[in-house]
Amino acid sequence: MSAPQHRGRSPPEPIRVAFAWLMLDMTLVAGGMTALVKSQGATYPAFQLVFIRAMIGLIFILPLMWHHRADMRVIKHPWRNVFRITCNAVALTSNFWAITLLPLSTVNAVGFSRPMVTMLMAVLLLGERVSHIRWLGAALAFVGVLVVIAPGAGGFDANVFIVLISVFFGALAIIQTRALKEESTTVMMLFYTVGLAVVTAVPALLTWQPVRPFDWLPLLGIGLLAQLGQYCFLRAYRMADASHLAPISYLSIVFTTASGYIFFDDVPEIQVVLGVVLIIAALPVATLVERFERDRR
Repeated sequence: MSAPQHRGRSPPEPIRVAFAWLMLDMTLVAGGMTALVKSQGATYPAFQLVFIRAMIGLIFILPLMWHHRADMRVIKHPWRNVFRITCNAVALTSNFWAITLLPLSTVNAVGFSRPMVTMLMAVLLLGERVSHIRWLGAALAFVGVLVVIAPGAGGFDANVFIVLISVFFGALAIIQTRALKEESTTVMMLFYTVGLAVVTAVPALLTWQPVRPFDWLPLLGIGLLAQLGQYCFLRAYRMADASHLAPISYLSIVFTTASGYIFFDDVPEIQVVLGVVLIIAALPVATLVERFERDRR
């Protein structure tokens, strides 16, 4: 007698593990690295911060590269890797720049249009299927983003376009990450880290500001947290579809809001709290409804 099957009762194990990796990535990057970038961005240009972040990250992954040196000889998609890190360089630099020009709440609220863009790109470029329930959940979360933006709406700020550039190229980089799921994680981290350094080297040198000795500690933190976050991010998107993970990215607003409150004494207004609650509620509700429909079949 065959064992009973429990289809539809819980998400597949790889998806749950991918969610965990993505949550860890958001904790490190949205909760920690963003605060450090905000604190250092008033002193150092975005290109310099990205270049230093890449060089510090390269130092951290050297032991990993040596341990997996055999993987370096088997690079399956070199040009797709190059395209991916180029998109990442544009997205990260514009995001760092926006953080120094706009309030954290505005940068992250506008940035949360990325999951919608990612889901659309996943459908168009990867042929992934997105259920109407997930679209509805993502749309509801996006309404929460609009609620978050509303308190600071005192006229349109052209600097928001910098965030939109980051959103577009960040979503494109995510799609490339998913397309490279058969590539070694070590190879992808190497391409990412070295690529960031190469792409930003010249503009960083042209805008370079001397680094004060006591600033090296937070700069070191930016590189370390970013590199750890990148590892978690790659693990997540190698295990699950981009369309499944994209809506979960909305949860990083919790970490960003907490970071702004703790480190910059940024007390959220009531509209921000309502928007965050709407964003958080939209995700599990969509998941529960989708699971209910699956159980009925």
